[in-house]
Amino acid sequence: MSRVHHHGGEPSQRMLRVGELIRHTMAELLTKAAIHDPALEGEVVTVPDVRMSPDLKLATVYIMPLGGKHVSEVLAALERHKSFVRGEVARRVNLRYAPDVRFKPDPSFAQGARIDALLASPKVQQDLVRKPDEPA
Repeated sequence: MSRVHHHGGEPSQRMLRVGELIRHTMAELLTKAAIHDPALEGEVVTVPDVRMSPDLKLATVYIMPLGGKHVSEVLAALERHKSFVRGEVARRVNLRYAPDVRFKPDPSFAQGARIDALLASPKVQQDLVRKPDEPA
């Protein structure tokens, strides 16, 4: 069986599949309050994406608390429990090596807010309003 080495560009199917398995595991750990930390109590945290390194030894877990509040506190809590999370991932996802886990805030939340602000700006709004003499 030949091995295709993946360099840069799009993630491989295996990277996507493993990332999705880890995403589900993280979501389950967070919804079932398996990670005991005061900063996570009462927080609804979503895991929109997990990106794997090509060698599957590093998982970057993107998280976002509901409403985008307390991001730094939630990230710090997850960092404190990194070894527990890594152990749970290793136990639940059948991989040769337990990947190192890194937590980052989900950038799409900030990008969405930036796009909303741009669309609401007066300069964009003036372009969206059709003048009566313009054809539809």
